[in-house]
Amino acid sequence: MQIMRAGTRPTRRAATEYFTGTVWQDPVVEAPDPARVMALRVSFEPGARTHWHTHPLGQTLHVLSGVGRVQEEGGPVREIAPGDTVWIPPGVRHWHGAAPQTGMVHLAIQEREGGRAADWLGPVSDEDYLRAPGEAAVD
Repeated sequence: MQIMRAGTRPTRRAATEYFTGTVWQDPVVEAPDPARVMALRVSFEPGARTHWHTHPLGQTLHVLSGVGRVQEEGGPVREIAPGDTVWIPPGVRHWHGAAPQTGMVHLAIQEREGGRAADWLGPVSDEDYLRAPGEAAVD
């Protein structure tokens, strides 16, 4: 058993090659092999979001505070709020982040496969990000 004490693992700024805007990450768990689970507490400032990405084994998001947005490729932008839990199946191209005027904090829980938990793609355009909740992208 290992207890990771609060304040012993520093908050880090999320990598700018995978996020738009200011995003902070606090590690929750990265279990050693053979376990695969990893979880982060992710804080998005207003307007901040991930780039498009997929997860080899899927991802669960649980919103802790604020108002956020999530979108599956080809689907509508969806608003998420505290207490909401989102399951994103393996291989589904998606993004998530804060609402334009409100920050959002969520837990991101995923598993590693072959040492990776995500496959990062390109940035989400402002046009896609700023669509009203419920509005899908137009091809």
